Amino acid sequence: MDKATDQVNEILPAPRLLALGLQHVLVMYAGAVAVPFIIAGALGLGPEQRAFLINADLLACGLATLVQAYGFPGVGIRLPVLMGVTFASVSPMLAFIGAAKAAGGVDPNAVLVTLYGSVIAAGIFGLLVAPVISRLLPLFPPVVTGTIITLIGISLMRIGINWAGGLPSSTMRKVVDGVAGDFPNPAFGALDNMGIALFVLVVILLITKYAKGFIANVAVLAGIIVGGVAAAALGKMNFAPVAASPWVAIVYPFQFGLPRFELVPVITMCLVMIVVMIESTGMFLALGEMTGKKIGTAELTRGLRADGVGTILGGIFNTFPYTSFSQNVGLVGVTGVRSRYVAVAGGVILVLLGFIPKLAALFAAVPLYVLGGAGLVMFGMVAATGARILTNVDFRNNRNNLYVVAISIGFGMIPLVAPNFFEHFPAVMKPLMESGILLTSIVAVALNLFFNGWTSAEAALEGAASAAHAAEA
Repeated sequence: MDKATDQVNEILPAPRLLALGLQHVLVMYAGAVAVPFIIAGALGLGPEQRAFLINADLLACGLATLVQAYGFPGVGIRLPVLMGVTFASVSPMLAFIGAAKAAGGVDPNAVLVTLYGSVIAAGIFGLLVAPVISRLLPLFPPVVTGTIITLIGISLMRIGINWAGGLPSSTMRKVVDGVAGDFPNPAFGALDNMGIALFVLVVILLITKYAKGFIANVAVLAGIIVGGVAAAALGKMNFAPVAASPWVAIVYPFQFGLPRFELVPVITMCLVMIVVMIESTGMFLALGEMTGKKIGTAELTRGLRADGVGTILGGIFNTFPYTSFSQNVGLVGVTGVRSRYVAVAGGVILVLLGFIPKLAALFAAVPLYVLGGAGLVMFGMVAATGARILTNVDFRNNRNNLYVVAISIGFGMIPLVAPNFFEHFPAVMKPLMESGILLTSIVAVALNLFFNGWTSAEAALEGAASAAHAAEA
């Protein structure tokens, strides 16, 4: 067993695991609860049902994370990755809810069981096609992998910037009077909010530079805690939801009724699953670079199967499709901690939060601008990892590689800078067109084939291995 594998499988002392796992959960919490919040608002669900959807989501997040990070025979990438609901599923689900309203009213339970049926079907589809997707690994030499990971980091920066300004990610739309859309927030960009975000960033940088060992590893957590204390001291944290939340909530399968399988929602969600799996491939390759662990077809198949299993669990436990959360990839790069058991600890914490709403509400009380300072560090680290991979690409003797990078990133930026660019495309294509990561992946693969031809599996894997060793060094 090589050094990288030893570090990935290292079981750290319990206090360190708890702190590092908590750090991961804080980073992904806002994104983890956003999708059920949006769907609950679009359906007009009451506070109790909305709270239940969030608790169910946290529970399923934790279970899916355990499947992915701890692993089971044939399932799980066994790397430090946390799972969360994919935002690629939001638009198709809102479109289905809108169609139900247009048809003469919405029965929330009927809509939800239909959505859950499509989610379960998509998870089964993901399990079946995972080996096929993993065999596409030869299409991802370093010029493609580096480009995709760079775009992932650039895409995530939008989330960090919006957090710092006091908003959720621009991909997370608010719901007003049951209608989802982009609504202005008059407090966005307030100087005191951005001041706290900057304060958190400075704290993280100071700890990173001057602290050693474990303290340096939890620099992001320390920054968030210090920022939260500062926000509370300024009266900017609302603890009323914490006091109002119950201590215990029970989540059980099919709480809204047995799933219903309808053709159009099932097909649409299977398309979402393809998007999820392509994006996850980029996340797994990024984690492979950060941990120095070689990712081959077998590892990729196990990881993609876990996405399918996680999505099935989502449908069973009253929530939505799951994917490997890119927010947490950057945290691995920042901390340098490669142990997958940190993610396992995060999964256990998420399961507990699903059963203890009061603790979940306490996490939710942390203002988003506190997370903003940490987000800029972590998401920039993902982009930097992509840039580091690209340093191993021959641009001097093969100038065509420049076109692969330049045009692919250009296409990937379209959904970021012009969200309505594909407004007139068929609705069935919207889930594909709204993912900048997917667009970059498709264009990078196509241009690499056009300029450089088919790369053999052996050559692709050798390239990934050499890049991983360079990253480890």
